Amino acid sequence: MFRYGGYDDKSQDGINIHTLGDEKRNSTVERLTNNETPTTGYATSELRNPHVYEGMEMEQDRLQKQLAFIVEIDKVKRVQRQTVLTDGSRLENDAEHSWHIAVMALLLREYAKGTDIDILRVVTMVLIHDLVEIDAGDTYCYDDQAVANQRQREKSAAERIFTILPPDQAEEFRALWDEFESRSTPESRFAAALDRLQPLLHNYTTEGLMWQKHGIRKQQVVRRNQFIEDGAPLLWRYAAALIDDAVRQGFLDQ
Repeated sequence: MFRYGGYDDKSQDGINIHTLGDEKRNSTVERLTNNETPTTGYATSELRNPHVYEGMEMEQDRLQKQLAFIVEIDKVKRVQRQTVLTDGSRLENDAEHSWHIAVMALLLREYAKGTDIDILRVVTMVLIHDLVEIDAGDTYCYDDQAVANQRQREKSAAERIFTILPPDQAEEFRALWDEFESRSTPESRFAAALDRLQPLLHNYTTEGLMWQKHGIRKQQVVRRNQFIEDGAPLLWRYAAALIDDAVRQGFLDQ
């Protein structure tokens, strides 16, 4: 089976060369035949092509690193979470999750604890917080065995992924990721609150589909989500009411 960038051509997540135009397909096959397969994804070799940087030699190295990062993070679309879409049709991926809570940050910022919150900082945090899962994978929050080494796996991933960027941006993004993980600021606590509220909403609207699949009980859900209160007290009141109602309706076991 044809392999490219680590994915099968017959996978819905992979690149299928049979769907490319003839010229592009032939070029791709020729590069593969000549052992020129890029390691970070389709068209990476074009990003290194000096001809596309004519007239911008001073910016070439910086732009190359930025574009390489952009190509790399496309892989986050392939990371599946243990959260079902609200219509119950399939599992969501990390990119969808991050987009969703970024919109939530904009819509729900009035409920953040603290009156002078930097909403752009929050949005940036939630957009990058799960990029580490490109390497570390999604860790199901109720899987105690997987959670035990989650921090180390994700830290190693952060060290690789963010250093693809130019040094100043690598430092900025890594600092924001660390801030999110530490929940040490009003912004990171609000971001973390939304990161918990979104899957809770999905579980409730799908009548506890994934809770029931994994045998999750109320106490686990409360323990996992109660620090929503640290970032958005009113949202925690709402979340706690949803949890109680989920139990009442039989979506979640007591």
